[in-house]
Amino acid sequence: MELQAEYTGHVEPGGAAARRELDALTITKISVGPMDNNAYLLVCKSTGDALLVDAANDSERLSDLLGHDERRPRLRTIVTTHQHGDHWQALGAVAGATGCFTVAHPADADELPVPPDRLVEHGDTIAVGDSELSVIHLRGHTPGSIALVYRDPNGHPHLFTGDSLFPGGVGRTTSPEDFRSLVDDVENRIFAELPDDTWFYPGHGDDSTLGAERPKLPEWRERGW
Repeated sequence: MELQAEYTGHVEPGGAAARRELDALTITKISVGPMDNNAYLLVCKSTGDALLVDAANDSERLSDLLGHDERRPRLRTIVTTHQHGDHWQALGAVAGATGCFTVAHPADADELPVPPDRLVEHGDTIAVGDSELSVIHLRGHTPGSIALVYRDPNGHPHLFTGDSLFPGGVGRTTSPEDFRSLVDDVENRIFAELPDDTWFYPGHGDDSTLGAERPKLPEWRERGW
């Protein structure tokens, strides 16, 4: 798998992956499928255990992301951020090939092609080797949408938001009620809890930071669904 020379938060569909090196984890981002879905592979440096956020599409490219030699990481977990089909097209193939556990929120579990091995709620934690991610339930884009936050003890937080938060706004909703629910959760459970230097990784497109987006919250709420 080709890797970009540096991590900027931008990857091209079908192009090179981008890897970020933290003290305890590596984060590798790749774009897969016709809808430019992002998949993220987190690998614990001390154990070699790995977690995949959204087996969105193209199981062969995701397999290449893991590698094929004896030093490749051991994929232990796939977390599906929400029920929409563009985020789980490769879930069955990758889970079947690796024997890893699958994880989702119960409100979206019935719509997935593979019944989750573990159901998680707001505030739960998921291990990535010696590190852990905290689950944030964000209601509105779908009933069971979740985000995952890694609080790097030697740096800033890293937040994986699925389709609930993007640079420039919250994810798509289909009613005013769902929009209010989502923007309230994003404001109260993300922006009120995490600092401006939190780097977030969305389900499509480029990354951003909470500090870059925070001034736009009133505009998003006024814009509505």
